[in-house]
Amino acid sequence: MAIRDVLKMGDPRLYEVAQPVAAFDTPALHALVADLFDTMQASKGVGIAAPQIGVGLQVVIFGFQSNPRYPDAQPVPETVLVNPVLTPLSDEIEEGWEGCLSVPGLRGLVPRHLKLRYTGFDQHGVAIDRTVDGFHARVVQHECDHLNGVLYPFHIRDLHKLGYTEVLFPERGS
Repeated sequence: MAIRDVLKMGDPRLYEVAQPVAAFDTPALHALVADLFDTMQASKGVGIAAPQIGVGLQVVIFGFQSNPRYPDAQPVPETVLVNPVLTPLSDEIEEGWEGCLSVPGLRGLVPRHLKLRYTGFDQHGVAIDRTVDGFHARVVQHECDHLNGVLYPFHIRDLHKLGYTEVLFPERGS
């Protein structure tokens, strides 16, 4: 439908807690999901959350077959996740490099749960219940953080591990 502007770190709307979606399968929700996909694809992202385009609702999308920003990542199924609940399935934490459309040009080494279960609904109100690990788990945690007003730099343990993509990974570009 439309490519929307992505809010950048510093915009106070990114730090607000998103509200649950009350009505599924509505024209407004379908339009929001379409805008999220258009914006994510135009930005070459692997996911995006509604708050990143200024909509304070608990809606995230993610998924890709391959992505130039994460060339070594395994594919993640294209997913619309509304009103998500994340449950870590172990105490095992793994650090991995993350970027964000709201923090353009930077990457940081972020600790995340290695394995988790997520539940919620798609835009039609159909229940979703998945157990995932690896990069899929990382993407879900990253996107759902946006629903709580959290950006990935807030999780970085050592700020020496935050830098510009072209400096950290010159072979990848931004």
